[in-house]
Amino acid sequence: MKRLNAILGTALFLVLVPGSLAVYIPWLITDWTIAPPLLGFPPFRILGALMIAAGAPLLLDCFTRFAIQGLGTPAPIAAPQRLVVAGIYRHTRNPMYVAVFFLTLGQALLFGSIPMLEYTLAMTTGFVAFVLFYEEPSLRRKFGTDYEQYRRHVPRWIPRLKPYNAPPHDPR
Repeated sequence: MKRLNAILGTALFLVLVPGSLAVYIPWLITDWTIAPPLLGFPPFRILGALMIAAGAPLLLDCFTRFAIQGLGTPAPIAAPQRLVVAGIYRHTRNPMYVAVFFLTLGQALLFGSIPMLEYTLAMTTGFVAFVLFYEEPSLRRKFGTDYEQYRRHVPRWIPRLKPYNAPPHDPR
């Protein structure tokens, strides 16, 4: 996939999928109306705002890396041609899902919304199933030993503190 097509496809996917999951559906659920804080604990609002502030640039960075470095999109039908093991991907294998989780949980906390918490739980369950049963087997098939080495050193969800340094690619 040429770089321009990767950028355009990634931008479209960003609007359609994370845009729906982290913006449109949360808006439908919360109407972006502030309710009383969850458990009557106002600091949850600050935590929610911080999670949103962290999740948005993280998500944008991931999408940029897929297009520029991976020469593909996050969409399975136009997946990256190269394994992306740079930036935040040196700390966690699934930062896009983590970013969307931060965005939705952040909104639940900010808006004081139990239905938004329930949505976040359901969405995250779907993410876990997709990663385990589709994404990881696909990456093993496509990238072989490079992915296996990466998988052994970089955790699936909770970031490692010290960044992983991938060995140079051996094109054998």
